[in-house]
Amino acid sequence: MDTITTLQDILDYVDKHIKDDISPDILAARAGYSTWHFSKVFQWGIGYSLMTYVRNRRLAFAAHELSSGRKILDISMEYGFETHSGFSKAFRRHFGCSPGTYRLHTHCDRPFPPSLPLTNKYLIGGIIMEPKFVTRSAINIAGFAIKTTSTDGENSKAIPAFWDDYMSSGKMENLHAENFIKNHDEYGVCFQVDMETGEFEYVIGVEPIDGAEIPNDYHVCEVPPASYAVFSTPPCAAANFAQNIQGTWNYIFNEWFPKSGYEYAPNCVDFELYDDRCMEDEGKICDIYIPVIKKQN
Repeated sequence: MDTITTLQDILDYVDKHIKDDISPDILAARAGYSTWHFSKVFQWGIGYSLMTYVRNRRLAFAAHELSSGRKILDISMEYGFETHSGFSKAFRRHFGCSPGTYRLHTHCDRPFPPSLPLTNKYLIGGIIMEPKFVTRSAINIAGFAIKTTSTDGENSKAIPAFWDDYMSSGKMENLHAENFIKNHDEYGVCFQVDMETGEFEYVIGVEPIDGAEIPNDYHVCEVPPASYAVFSTPPCAAANFAQNIQGTWNYIFNEWFPKSGYEYAPNCVDFELYDDRCMEDEGKICDIYIPVIKKQN
């Protein structure tokens, strides 16, 4: 077999035995090379060391399992990680966020079998997305809040329903008529998950004027200061807006974070910002703010 065929066979073998014990010696013997030689061949052909590739594939399969609602510890053990902390550390280094944060915001399909002849550029609406980077001080928010959970995908139903109620029940009109509003840009903020219960708070709101009196009818909270990678969703018609937003979230966590050199900043929160660009029926855009720090080597 030529090198590409040999490497493809190894990639297929890894996927088929992703939950089994896999070592450089086992893979080299299957390829018909010494371990030292095959390690060099694999690094040249794939761009990763043998065991780094195996670990990354295990993390990819584990990421798919997160949407099942199973306990993170059970998933980590199934894919060869001996401790919850070891899995969380490896997951964060690869995906740029904790397993809990990933489960909260996105999901991925079962990993496709790797194919060496194919390239993997991730496109949304024909655009390869690159963020801009900004630093923002703390942001006060006044509006409405719900508590939900990512277990069994409850949040993917509860949050859209929360927005529907906000826009159709008069809450939006009443909020924007208040005299404490600093500007009319709307925030959708996802606060941190309770690691024991999986519950988190989601807030829809606006920035109030500093020092303004806010009626008790409204939920008041603070987004902590952070440096952000800001992704603008591709312009689209109203009918495709929600799909574009979710596609952008999937891109951020499945494609951008692993290659970016950044990771999700601890003790910070992410949010969607809806400004005047969201008001039209065509060309709708929103910004997604992801708090980031440089990865530690």
